[in-house]
Amino acid sequence: MKKGRSILFLVTEDWYFVLHRLPIARAALQAGYQVLVATQLSQHRDLLEGEGFTVIPMKWRRSSLNPLHALGEIRQILAIYRRYTPDLVHHIALKPSLYGSIAARWSGTAPVVNNLAGLGQAFSSTGLAASVIRQGLITAFRLLFRRRHSCTIVENTDDRQFLIDTVGMSPDRAVLILGIGVDEARFAYHEESGQAIPAVVMVSRLLWPKGVRELVEAGRLLRTRGLDVVIRLVGKPDEASSVSVPQEVLQAWHEQGDIEWLGHQDDIPKIWAEAAIAVLPSYYREGIPRSLLEAAACGRPVVTTDMPGCREIVEDGVNGYLVTPGDVASLADALEKLINDPLLRARMGRAGREMVLARFTERQVVGQTLETYRSLLLECE
Repeated sequence: MKKGRSILFLVTEDWYFVLHRLPIARAALQAGYQVLVATQLSQHRDLLEGEGFTVIPMKWRRSSLNPLHALGEIRQILAIYRRYTPDLVHHIALKPSLYGSIAARWSGTAPVVNNLAGLGQAFSSTGLAASVIRQGLITAFRLLFRRRHSCTIVENTDDRQFLIDTVGMSPDRAVLILGIGVDEARFAYHEESGQAIPAVVMVSRLLWPKGVRELVEAGRLLRTRGLDVVIRLVGKPDEASSVSVPQEVLQAWHEQGDIEWLGHQDDIPKIWAEAAIAVLPSYYREGIPRSLLEAAACGRPVVTTDMPGCREIVEDGVNGYLVTPGDVASLADALEKLINDPLLRARMGRAGREMVLARFTERQVVGQTLETYRSLLLECE
């Protein structure tokens, strides 16, 4: 393989890239690739340029479905691909994968890595509108994701099987890489801090499909059973999302004592060190939730739903519990078992740490991703 090849990462927001793909870009740079990042900039331009990456500012309307906006964004990507002529493009998340694949076809750019971090709301919602969007996306996947010298990375086994069975993708082009990886040194194992009331903690974007309302209702149910419970929400609403939990609702819950809302926090290892139980009652098609991987690495048992992505990190009864999506009583029952049994929490926490070290480390994910790049580039020589 030739030296000095360039990789262009296409992603909607700089904060998302820093949070989810920075270790891979660093490793690519260290491996001798030139790294370009095309994204909408909000706060991380200096960080990205300080890493040695070429930063290409873009404009995205992340929540817009307007066809004229889509056409403008595809033209913008096409101009970037023609100007910079990258040797490989890595599209991160759904919209960049769709629009970037169209631009790559028009510009003749190859190879292409599409990276789906879960299938999202369209594949977990019901109703006519969701069904129409879902069928449209399946058609787009069939047209765009099965081209030569391309592959699609997914984060869980359910999504890979979907690509093979429903989209008709060749198994060797549907690449399973489990999540984004955990820095096991930063997210070190900690015994519980010994607080009188065990804290149940959810770290997430605060969207309704993440199960925020169900968690609040489960807390209320546990209190009616006479159980003291502390529920902490860490994260903030996503103003660009139509399903974001309004800030005034979060504030009202906080003032009523239903939850402790901590907002955005930078020191997530500290959050898990002070927690007893990690929870994510999502009914959203996740990739693999980063927060659950980090919690398990820190030795926290996990309560989450039996949904694609979520169930990848939990072996039911071993390092946590899987509950029925949307079932408040099931969620409350699982939390009650763990709140009442510190020895069970400790045993499950150790099992979760062992699972992360065996399957979900940052080192493993970075290595698998770089190998994917190498294989595709070799195909094109």
